[in-house]
Amino acid sequence: MKKLSVIALVGLLTAACTATKELKEQMPAEQLAARLNALVQKGYMFGHQDDPMYGLTWEYVKDSSDVKNVCGDYPAVMGFELGGIEMGEEKSLDSVPFTRITEEVRNHYRRGGIITLSWHPRNPITTIEGGGRAGQKFPEGTAWDVSDSTVVRSVLPGGAQHEKFQVWMQRMAEFLKTLTDDDGKPIPIIYRPWHENTGSWFWWGEKLCTAEEYKALWNMLQDYLTEQGFDNLVWAYSPGMAADLTEEKYLERYPGDDRVTVVGIDGYQWGSREDFMTQLDQNLKMLTEFAQKRGKIAALTECGLKNLSEPDWWTAALKPVVEKYPISYFLVWRNYKEEWFGPSPVKPDAPYFRELYDSENSLFLNDIK
Repeated sequence: MKKLSVIALVGLLTAACTATKELKEQMPAEQLAARLNALVQKGYMFGHQDDPMYGLTWEYVKDSSDVKNVCGDYPAVMGFELGGIEMGEEKSLDSVPFTRITEEVRNHYRRGGIITLSWHPRNPITTIEGGGRAGQKFPEGTAWDVSDSTVVRSVLPGGAQHEKFQVWMQRMAEFLKTLTDDDGKPIPIIYRPWHENTGSWFWWGEKLCTAEEYKALWNMLQDYLTEQGFDNLVWAYSPGMAADLTEEKYLERYPGDDRVTVVGIDGYQWGSREDFMTQLDQNLKMLTEFAQKRGKIAALTECGLKNLSEPDWWTAALKPVVEKYPISYFLVWRNYKEEWFGPSPVKPDAPYFRELYDSENSLFLNDIK
């Protein structure tokens, strides 16, 4: 029996070594995708935008986090925004220094966490230096400026803004090159551009470009960054949640299986809890079935309830739906002064969030190391 046990152990160790070798031979993006696929077997990860940057009562305090201050652990996934990098600015559209984003990406990767990046580039037709910021209604020059319906067409090859956008993509690439680990190797990133494209509040939205133009925009950026040598980007496609979202509708602007690894939706509660739960349930059912058929990773790439006006939202609205489906993670938006989506120790939702944290299938940083 002992001999058989030793033989079995040697076999297991050999298989483990082989698997480790194969993983090391994969590109960084492939390694991250494999990790996401493995973690979804354990549960769903919690993510938070700009988590280490600021909270409801603090800004830029080393190692601080509203999430950690509530439950004692960091989010498994942290999101950061790159809008403004295209202008060569020092701070993002959320007024976060890009040097600080680089620092916090490295910190979270060093901890064992996962990073996702979004990009809301300015409107290249109407933008002006030092223009408006997000939060205003259709502010001039920002990603929310939908006053011109030809923007996507203008940045594609042959368009009047194509050369300008080439410069913008180069500035994006230069920043992405700063995201390296302690050995100087590229950090694997979930990269999620052109999101909520089925709405029309961004200049790449559904009513502002054709499906073919949207796909060409996606391909242009992806091809540019691929040609620049970025093998660390896991590309995520995430239109907005919609009533009765069908696979056919999801496919209208879908860039293709060869271009997407993470398939997601962005779903916020703007109306009643009942409507939110019904839509989210229907959307995640479609999404996870879509992902399983195509070998993709499903995620709720953005979600939240503004200012947690229903303190038990974590456990009474979100958790009952997301735990029904094999999603990789859900990410709630940032905590910032008058508008917040994550937990805070100074708000009444904190005990409900701790209940979510204690759930066996919710994954935070310590669960994924």
